[in-house]
Amino acid sequence: MRLHKAESAFFVFIVVILAAGVVTFQAYGVLETTAVTVSDTRAATGIGQLEKLLFATGVLLATALFFGIFFIYPLIRTQVKEEGKLREMTMTLSQRSETLQHAALTDSLTGMHNRRYFDDALREYIAEFRRIDRPVGLMVLDLDHFKQVNDTHGHDVGDEVLRAVAGCLKDLTRYHDVVARVGGEEFAVVAPNMDTDQLAKLAERIRKAIAGMAVLSGNVRLRITTSMGLAVWDGEETAEGFYRRADKLLYEAKRLGRNRICA
Repeated sequence: MRLHKAESAFFVFIVVILAAGVVTFQAYGVLETTAVTVSDTRAATGIGQLEKLLFATGVLLATALFFGIFFIYPLIRTQVKEEGKLREMTMTLSQRSETLQHAALTDSLTGMHNRRYFDDALREYIAEFRRIDRPVGLMVLDLDHFKQVNDTHGHDVGDEVLRAVAGCLKDLTRYHDVVARVGGEEFAVVAPNMDTDQLAKLAERIRKAIAGMAVLSGNVRLRITTSMGLAVWDGEETAEGFYRRADKLLYEAKRLGRNRICA
């Protein structure tokens, strides 16, 4: 069992008292032996007084030992236990806080980042890439006719479709890209250090991968497509303006017939 610092100090204190008691006991024995051989009355009287003082010292040491073991140590032990409980409680609260913070920034259905995390990340990327004068790509995508999936096959199947799309996005993006579910069937990707051509190639791979997926619902194999709006930050617009521009291009892709990219 690992001892607390206060307990270790207490046991050192007890050892010192015991050692002092042993020395006192030996000194008392030496004085008694000396008293037997001393014939001088005054010397014998002095030795007798010393014996009384040593005896009193021994009694005080014994009292301190008794009081320390039966009163002080239980108090130390209680405080150590309470400190341990407080430490455990603090760790539990800290872990719970981290869990809640993670939950506040995560979409519970897909496990992706949510809109709150996405908005913060987009602002941070813009601020950083303005400083180093590098491009920031943004794609906003929406699943085509997703309401029909929910109406025809139920929300459970719709949830499976959303999870499948989320997995596809995670597989095709880079580790430093920010991928989030920002609405019901709407997703967004921040792709830093990508120009228009690079962003368009990535978006086309994603569009084809989603179109090639098959989500099983009983004996039915569901096919889903997506429309996408792409934008590269112009170096001046705010994060909100940047997102609105990509979002408008998304709706332009839907207007032009869906299952396409508009940049």
